[in-house]
Amino acid sequence: MLNLTIDHDSPEPPFEQLRIGVFARVRTGELAAGTKMPTVRALAARLGLAPNTVARAYKELEEDGVLETRGRLGTFVASSGDPTQDAAGRAAVAYVTAIRRLGLDDEAALHFVRAALG
Repeated sequence: MLNLTIDHDSPEPPFEQLRIGVFARVRTGELAAGTKMPTVRALAARLGLAPNTVARAYKELEEDGVLETRGRLGTFVASSGDPTQDAAGRAAVAYVTAIRRLGLDDEAALHFVRAALG
């Protein structure tokens, strides 16, 4: 069972609190790959949120590779591994694509990465 609470007095929007909460539980292993998530309506009712709020959080988590929807079967924790690694890999591919479009070589790409890290 997904044990989350939403602080309705927080400056952080409820959908973001939910997104961060699910993401954190996936990263710690509390929500393992393949775990079935509550339906949007059920989770909204349990947390005192509008269904659209939960749907937005689920949608963003799907875009991040944390959740996957399997049609009528429901929404599940993605089985692709650590979503942080997946997101980092996608970001790296996007960066290299942008560098190539700019006509820069690998050394220039690494230079910019080192500068950003450092």
